Amino acid sequence: MMSLAARAGALSPYLQATHFAVAGPLKPLVPAFVVRSESVLLDVKKPFLCRESLNGQCPTRGPTVTVGLSAPASIRFAHTDIKVPDFSDYRRISVLDPKKSSQDSDNSRKAFSYLITGAAAVVSVYAAKTAVTQFVSSMSASADVLALSKIEIKLNEIPEGKNMTFKWRGKPLFVRHRTEEEITAEAAVNLAELRDPQHDKDRVMNPKWVIVIGVCTHLGCVPIANAGDYGGYYCPCHGSHYDASGRIRKGPAPLNLEVPYYEFPDDETVVVG
Repeated sequence: MMSLAARAGALSPYLQATHFAVAGPLKPLVPAFVVRSESVLLDVKKPFLCRESLNGQCPTRGPTVTVGLSAPASIRFAHTDIKVPDFSDYRRISVLDPKKSSQDSDNSRKAFSYLITGAAAVVSVYAAKTAVTQFVSSMSASADVLALSKIEIKLNEIPEGKNMTFKWRGKPLFVRHRTEEEITAEAAVNLAELRDPQHDKDRVMNPKWVIVIGVCTHLGCVPIANAGDYGGYYCPCHGSHYDASGRIRKGPAPLNLEVPYYEFPDDETVVVG
């Protein structure tokens, strides 16, 4: 054994394999060759192949093939020619120069972002406003319904001191032509005596005409005109008395008779609604 080891040690310089730069199994790098030594014959019948690198060329250094007496062949890859990909085509021109400060570019990009964000916000608000307006308009009453919601009354057909009842929106409407005595009496009423204090001038546009909805504020009954203790309206259902201005003066009703919206196109006509 000692003799065998001594002879093997003497042959070791001749058994060192030559290093070959190869990269993989695709492209031939070196032609076929034969390595001869006194004791070992390495017959390489096929050329080594290499795989193309990222730049399309085989590397100058590849796997190193080492063959020794005491160990089998081993391969160590050493790619040293890989280049970092260049993304300059995808970068902004203002940031390509490494010596130039990027502050100006940052400011311009911020300004552009703020402009786009502001424009998008304005368009969104306008679109939302339009959508809400159209939705609300679709829920409002049509023109024919609005026409039925108004009533025109000829005042010259109502004698002084009398009350006439009209139907408006399914409710009775009282239109009273007051005398001068009634106007004076209702204007002199002490508001402290009223359950629902309201001055006569706040309930009428023209002192001669009192226009109220003929529904009792107690339980919704219809009062009788020109009746009651105060000469205005009287609800016989539960005994509520109203004066000639439609204000509650006696009985269980908590509020005055409701005054609808109306206007006078001329001295002889009133439009309610």
